[in-house]
Amino acid sequence: MSDILKAAVEALATKVAGGIDGTAKFVIEGEGAIMLDGDGVRAGDDEADVTLTASAETFEGMMNGDVNPTMAFMSGKLKIDGSMSAAMKLASVLG
Repeated sequence: MSDILKAAVEALATKVAGGIDGTAKFVIEGEGAIMLDGDGVRAGDDEADVTLTASAETFEGMMNGDVNPTMAFMSGKLKIDGSMSAAMKLASVLG
């Protein structure tokens, strides 16, 4: 696992400490994927209710609060595939 992916798992684990309802996947372009579900956060590339794809820079900005997930989506920096309602719930957790 790359250092970026490892740091991303740790950052997400802090934000969603109790896990989430359903499943979500963050794909960090050029690095790999992170799974979020009721069990918590881990590196992985399984099927998910929603998949969010962003660059490492955009992902880092969302984790540290510099990038608003909704604005990232609207500007094309964050791509969403799957359940938009699951994406909105996740954005509120990250927000």
